[in-house]
Amino acid sequence: MKITIKATKIELTPEIKKFLEDQINSLERFAKGIFGEKYYDGFFGKGKSKAEARVEIRGKERGFYYVECNLNFPQKLIRAESLKKDLKSAIYEVKDDLKREIKEYREKFFAKLKRGARKFKRELKVSEAAKIKEEKRALREGI
Repeated sequence: MKITIKATKIELTPEIKKFLEDQINSLERFAKGIFGEKYYDGFFGKGKSKAEARVEIRGKERGFYYVECNLNFPQKLIRAESLKKDLKSAIYEVKDDLKREIKEYREKFFAKLKRGARKFKRELKVSEAAKIKEEKRALREGI
């Protein structure tokens, strides 16, 4: 997953950056569950991901850290934000919110697919009257 991090009023140390990337990349398995294993093969060729994350961290204002994350999926934007006194707890809260919203998106996505499959199946069903005519024709032709 492609992650873009923007830090305001805070120094982005490698430790914070690695922690944040680990937390956001742990959400990648949910994206693979929705789009399949080859979800990196996007519309524009290999290597272009279908899911992107933009994270914005604002430093202490009145003793609080503000963390905001946007996940861009095809035709869907999932967003979460948190305001906490501790930076790591704010990141954890954002991760939990994103996880919950991704699960909801996955359920709606698969429900829509199933609904379309049921509709297609209903259209394919043959009426009882047509079945009777088919049987008589088969008997007359000797099949």
